[in-house]
Amino acid sequence: MRLMLDASRIRAGVLAVALLAAPAMQLPAQAAAATKPAAAQPAPKPTTLIKNATVLTVTKGKLENTDVLLQNGKIAQIGKNLTAPAGASVIDATGKYLMPGIIDPHSHMMADAINEGSLSVTSMARIQDVLNPTAINIYRALAGGVTTINILHGSANTIGGQNAVVKLKWGRPASEMLFPGAMPGIKFALGENVTRKNSNQVQQAGVQRRYPTTRMGQEEVLRDAFVRAQDYKKKWDEYKAAVAKGDKTAIAPRRDLELEPLVEVLEGKRYVHAHSYRADEMLMLLNLAKEFGFTVKTLQHGLEGYKIAPEIADAGTGLSTFADSWSYKIEAYDAIPYNVAILMRHGVLSTINSDSDERVRRLNIDAAKLMRYGGLTEDEALKTITYNGAAQLGVQDKVGSIEVGKDADVVIWNAHPLSVYSSPETTFIDGEIFFDKKLDQQKRADMARERAELERAEPNQLPQQRPARPIP
Repeated sequence: MRLMLDASRIRAGVLAVALLAAPAMQLPAQAAAATKPAAAQPAPKPTTLIKNATVLTVTKGKLENTDVLLQNGKIAQIGKNLTAPAGASVIDATGKYLMPGIIDPHSHMMADAINEGSLSVTSMARIQDVLNPTAINIYRALAGGVTTINILHGSANTIGGQNAVVKLKWGRPASEMLFPGAMPGIKFALGENVTRKNSNQVQQAGVQRRYPTTRMGQEEVLRDAFVRAQDYKKKWDEYKAAVAKGDKTAIAPRRDLELEPLVEVLEGKRYVHAHSYRADEMLMLLNLAKEFGFTVKTLQHGLEGYKIAPEIADAGTGLSTFADSWSYKIEAYDAIPYNVAILMRHGVLSTINSDSDERVRRLNIDAAKLMRYGGLTEDEALKTITYNGAAQLGVQDKVGSIEVGKDADVVIWNAHPLSVYSSPETTFIDGEIFFDKKLDQQKRADMARERAELERAEPNQLPQQRPARPIP
């Protein structure tokens, strides 16, 4: 609803803000001191004791009637009959379940731009530069128990942009959402999305098609990019060696923002997350990575992963896929619901992802399906949306399970999280509450009352409804 305000009110408000903002006369020394920005003091983390919960630790089994203390943003204690420190909030979770926050390893949420598809290689582009912390789906994901997501570049080109791992701290600036210590990553893509065979744009007469248009062209793009990255790395290694020897005449090579991320891949400092569907293209990428001496961290989607499960395991590569989404294009026709179970039985680190701003709220149900299709245990199913995702993002020492010392990213559920009848009641990130169902319901009522008051306000009435005013 668009609010209509009197011009006189607007002028009065602007004048009041200007008067409040106007500084008093200062001496030069005082003025200089006033220009120095005050050091921001981090707000103290709340302390919360969650009592009598059924704790699904994911890595250490199920703990009945157990207390968990969240303190200084960490999981401080786990045990029975814990004593609440002074000033702590206490939550009675009797009959409820506590589990780690859900991790989505493949998302495009919060990104104001998804693809920089103008070139075949756009490794210089960064998702963190286009994050939108006000995207409403952040809050909806929190309501589904999700606390961490991996925001990836799209699949328009063979080598896309750099990813961003974020904690969903709704209401905070994007800079506070970036996950400290998460391994940098980059998006690769294979198959039909890159060749654009189904794109209306490339079917138009006279439109120049972007290279590559075939899978063999995609392999050449990858090989060419890493050959150039190797040469670039060699130049810098030689320069650094010369400087280390005291050579005063050494000249640094020109920086190349396209090749720097690929050098990090070669050095094992940046993860590769590769969009892929067919077994043949996944094998191609694994072989090419072996040729250049790096490891593909995850194959994303990977619906035919079950066909080459031993090869994926031998490469030390993980796979993040859907529970039961397939046949929406030719590449996805050979998908089966047992993909994750087969991969895990071969030792492949596997996860379920959403690739959707909406599906992200139902990842707990997708994990439950794996117990039906493949016979995963409860802990194995939970790992596909918690610990395994943390490992694929290099943050398994911080999140993904309920263990002392890890970040207090936990969720209280009203029933077992693998049940279709369950839903989160409270979602914590670093010990702070970012979603609470009771508070949400209360705010909805408050907002409804506020809306009604605004609609009744005189400035928001239609002209014919406003009372006549005397002419001055």
